[in-house]
Amino acid sequence: MTHGQTRLPRASHPADAGSRQQGPGRDGFRPASHYPALVDLLVIGGSGLLGRRITRQAQLAGHNVTATFHASVPPAADADWRRLDIRRRDEVTALARSARPDAVINAAYRQSDWETTADGGMHVALAAAAAGARLVHVSSDAVFSGTAPGYDETSQPDPVTPYGAAKAAAETAVKGITPAAVIARTSLIIGDGDSQHEKLVHALASGTTAGALFTDEVRCPVHATDLASALLELAASGHAGVCHVAGADAISRYQLGLLIAGRDGLDRSKLPAGLRAGSGLPGAIDVRLDSTRTQAQLTTRLRGAREFLTPTPI
Repeated sequence: MTHGQTRLPRASHPADAGSRQQGPGRDGFRPASHYPALVDLLVIGGSGLLGRRITRQAQLAGHNVTATFHASVPPAADADWRRLDIRRRDEVTALARSARPDAVINAAYRQSDWETTADGGMHVALAAAAAGARLVHVSSDAVFSGTAPGYDETSQPDPVTPYGAAKAAAETAVKGITPAAVIARTSLIIGDGDSQHEKLVHALASGTTAGALFTDEVRCPVHATDLASALLELAASGHAGVCHVAGADAISRYQLGLLIAGRDGLDRSKLPAGLRAGSGLPGAIDVRLDSTRTQAQLTTRLRGAREFLTPTPI
């Protein structure tokens, strides 16, 4: 590979790729085989739930992966791990200069920190542009208020929380700095027991924490493995602009909790239900991402929660 050229090949159109990809393999991961050649990939936020999936899939496909963490070094030794504070523009620029990636996927965020989410997103975009790298910026359905019946890729952000505003600001920065970048909006990310919502369901079922799962708060949950595969596919493609990469099912937090309980063998009757409306909690209540247009361009299938949380027969 030469780093002075446009290095990323355009991905094949889904119509040329045969059947759509099915679910992940038995190990929970799916090789990222969207590139016809090996590439150098930089995963910002590689130690998080999504970042670990991206890193692992790319490694399985043989790509060279540099991944970042902020606090503790991840136990996995399957990537070149680098400590990074994306709030510091000089650190991000220096890392991109030394790693010389073909593509950058930014999966880093902190809900309570404007600098990490907004400024950090801008710093990554500037560094990717300076390195001549393809950028996929992960955004969120938090950029929407939930007042519309649904949101597709043409919908304009109207956030109602500081986190949503930070995500919207990062989107604006990415568009201005790297117009060819992909802005991938997603929804609630579910793993194989390691996501925040799954841990909450277990805690509620066991009675070790108080709270409720809202019956009126609706999202389009996506499995972390499906999302990682879609992001890697978008990185290898010629797509630019906003893409929606959420799951196919719009379901409530309570319905999601019941599905998780069923998969994990928990007592579903122990899960408390409640209403978000009137609770005084900030944030949108019902946000349904329409991923139809993006899904039509992907070979990766973005499964709905009712499918990926159905127990697999032994």
